[in-house]
Amino acid sequence: MLKFLPKLLAEALALNLSACAALGVYRIDLPQGTPLTQTQIQQVKVGMSKDQVRELIGTPSLSDPAQPNRWDYLYRYTPGTYARQAGLKPVSGQHLILYFDAQDTLQRMEGQSSIPAEQPGLPASRDRFLNAEPL
Repeated sequence: MLKFLPKLLAEALALNLSACAALGVYRIDLPQGTPLTQTQIQQVKVGMSKDQVRELIGTPSLSDPAQPNRWDYLYRYTPGTYARQAGLKPVSGQHLILYFDAQDTLQRMEGQSSIPAEQPGLPASRDRFLNAEPL
């Protein structure tokens, strides 16, 4: 009986691995960076302070100590298994750049056209979470 055990284990392992290959590998959604929408960035105006901007759209994805007056908001999204099945596409190329002066006042913005009206995989509004009906 013991001499057949290694063969039995090998067959069980092979069967298990072939079942995994047939079913596919589950992948999670992979959002990276700061997801922004046009509604959010339309609220940001030249002349606002860094604190006001941070309150509206959050902390920047990239803040370089060598350029403290430049904030970069980047976003990339790779849909997982269920998101791909639902038809969601990958997102890349979203890059909003904000420039501040020495007094921490917003002087100009670049990249607004790269930000979509809605982000895939995210609700259209945070209100859906904040005002959700109890379970």
